[in-house]
Amino acid sequence: MKIRLTALLCLLCLGSFAINAADNWKRDIYVAQDGSGDYKTITEALEGIRAYMEYDVTVHIADGVYYEKIIIPSWLKNVSFVGQSPEGTIITNADHAKIGNMGTFRTYTVRVDGSDIRFSNLTIENNAPRVGQAVALHTEGDALEFTNCRLLGNQDTLFTGGKNTRLFFDNCYIEGTTDFIFGPATAYFKDCTIHSKTNSYITAASTPEDVEVGYVFDNCRLTADPEVTKVYLGRPWRPYAHTVFINCDMGSHILPVGWHNWSNTDNEKTSRYGEYGSKGPGANADARVKWAKNPTADEAARLLDLAKVYTRTTTWTPRQAGN
Repeated sequence: MKIRLTALLCLLCLGSFAINAADNWKRDIYVAQDGSGDYKTITEALEGIRAYMEYDVTVHIADGVYYEKIIIPSWLKNVSFVGQSPEGTIITNADHAKIGNMGTFRTYTVRVDGSDIRFSNLTIENNAPRVGQAVALHTEGDALEFTNCRLLGNQDTLFTGGKNTRLFFDNCYIEGTTDFIFGPATAYFKDCTIHSKTNSYITAASTPEDVEVGYVFDNCRLTADPEVTKVYLGRPWRPYAHTVFINCDMGSHILPVGWHNWSNTDNEKTSRYGEYGSKGPGANADARVKWAKNPTADEAARLLDLAKVYTRTTTWTPRQAGN
């Protein structure tokens, strides 16, 4: 009898320990550099989020300049990173491709490998000098949302990585010099300001051939520094690049021809570039390159339907050894 009672007490203690351990994982986490929150850095806060959880977690980030190099790991999902203000909550770093053998894809300030992640009311910046590629935001995860954010940098500010990954940018400010929005993901930009800091190219999509939608810019504003006068809408980093501007206001810095073939005429046959309803001094339909493939009204409407933009149909069959 005494043995059974002891065993029962042990089980009760273990159950209590498990409940208390679960309670240690917070749904709301606070980051503040002055020590008033749960953590002083965003990197530290990531350790306070349970892996593969099904509930939502919000990381509240107080205003401050967070000099960090952050990886949101693949085992995190359902997390929102909410800054106190877009101008005051700044995540920054200064790595660039010419530091050692770093290369483009290691220069990120923030890299997001997790899926179902949301960012709002903050700035992600790479303030490296203009000496080479310097990524501010690098995405690999799926179903990522960015609302009222600022992405600041020069060359290669935003890398949208991951075939068939889906990204949504709402009311964001994105600036850069050359190819500052690039990669293979499906990314939708709604009501965003796209700001060019030098004469160069805005986009460099590498959309795979079997992916229908690459970049869609919906009701965006294309602006530039005062001295900037010659900017292309895009050039194809890979042959089947897909980029469409719909109902966008284009400044006078946009070149009349609009698009560049990356000095390869073969790209003119495969790239999928176009616009619909462009307005402003940079809108010049008659002067655009003849190889652009502008959408019809019905096609433009389909590209404005998020459910259709983000629909994925993929199959995979393993290639067995020896075959």
